[in-house]
Amino acid sequence: MKDFTDKVAVVTGGAGGIGRALAEELVAEGCKLVVADVQQDLLDETAATLGAKGEVLTVRTDVTDPDSVRELADLTYDRFGACHLLFNNAGVGAPSAAPWESTANDWKWLLGVNVLGVVHGTQSFVPRMLESGEPGHIVNTSSGNGGIAPLPTAAPYAATKAAVSAFTECLAAELKAQDSNLSASIFYPSGGLLKTNLWESERTRPTELTREVPRTSEAMTVAKLEASAAARGHSLPWQDLNELARVVIEGLRAEQFIFMIGLESIGPTLRARADYLERGELPPPAGH
Repeated sequence: MKDFTDKVAVVTGGAGGIGRALAEELVAEGCKLVVADVQQDLLDETAATLGAKGEVLTVRTDVTDPDSVRELADLTYDRFGACHLLFNNAGVGAPSAAPWESTANDWKWLLGVNVLGVVHGTQSFVPRMLESGEPGHIVNTSSGNGGIAPLPTAAPYAATKAAVSAFTECLAAELKAQDSNLSASIFYPSGGLLKTNLWESERTRPTELTREVPRTSEAMTVAKLEASAAARGHSLPWQDLNELARVVIEGLRAEQFIFMIGLESIGPTLRARADYLERGELPPPAGH
């Protein structure tokens, strides 16, 4: 897709962090925008800010609930009559822990948002996008943590993001095999530290999925990270999220399957892991 003018884009998790950056850049490209998020206060602010720059619809959506996502699709098609770009972007993260210390509710929450959120978005939008006959694209947000190499202390998160990468590869291959009007890509947020709501995911965690045992580590926030760095006389090298969003848009124009900063790093990482796996050995943890 080369020209985004008047194309309809749907972004889940779109009222904050990377999703908000995507929304801002898509509006700047001339898209008609649907922003879905579970946080109504952020949606209200997004509607006020981006609504002054383009045609924007905000919809409170719980991506873990298939009925909520179907309603999002209904409202999108009622308002705009189409969806050309679907960004299944909503995601959360659980407390760092050894794999045996992650609780059942940690798993249920992350699987519901990170994996089923992508599945529900695909099931609710893709059939209509196919039926329209118009060119379209699905972008699923994964993570290098799991999608490329896992961090051992983030087993539920890594597992869900590995699932998103595998699901997207299957989706893209099937769309291509059917010679459809659609294609799909994986988005790996990258480039450095990311100032996103993922650091503070607990505030959106449903009460019925409250962690069964107290966490063993202090809940981290962006403010705490910055304060800790400042106390040591440092500033954190945050990656500009809008730059990252522009990488996605340029990847769409170039018809790439993977969007990320530092794309050239994937090959060496996977080849090094493959050498261990080929010998039947455990690869070293990511970053080692």
